Amino acid sequence: MNFVELLLSEKLKSKNPMLDILGSDRKILQIACQDFTNYLKVLWNLVGKEASEYELTNKLEELYQKEQKELEEFIDLWTGIWLKKWGERVKLLIGNEDTKRWNKITKIINNAEPIWRTLPNRREMQEVVVSTLVKNGEICGTLILSENLLKMELGEHRRKYANTKEQTLNVVNNTLRKAKELSRSKGPLIFVKIDKGYYNNGEV
Repeated sequence: MNFVELLLSEKLKSKNPMLDILGSDRKILQIACQDFTNYLKVLWNLVGKEASEYELTNKLEELYQKEQKELEEFIDLWTGIWLKKWGERVKLLIGNEDTKRWNKITKIINNAEPIWRTLPNRREMQEVVVSTLVKNGEICGTLILSENLLKMELGEHRRKYANTKEQTLNVVNNTLRKAKELSRSKGPLIFVKIDKGYYNNGEV
């Protein structure tokens, strides 16, 4: 476990004792860590910086040593907001539930995959979208949402986009507009498909 995981696992567990953070719910901890890191990058103006991960960890460790109580209170507050967002934004699809909608989205995203893999600056594109989501109050699943939004834009207009700077800029601008609209929407945005057997086995 890294430093961020250690800080968050305690808070998640205290807010929801039913979570098996080190077992079947480890994915929830991983997503929470990604989101917390992305949130801090925006808060501390580290978006786009090459050594942002290193700087962020250093700053967190320093805060933990000098202002542990304040940092823990902040993480406690953030975790509460994040779990509320998780409840609103993540929907588990059991078996074949809602597959029509799911299949349509998956098809568009899969169509974009070959283009996405050829983009040399996809990490930077994603960081800009993540930053917009966070600034608009969307703090849950930011990495997943940013990648899917970019792929949806590429997949829907794949004939229009080639790997040129101008067209890449168009992809980002269109995606940023959609990210802002998304932040104003209600209901689930992330659909997690799980097998019916997952529940039958008594793992949840």
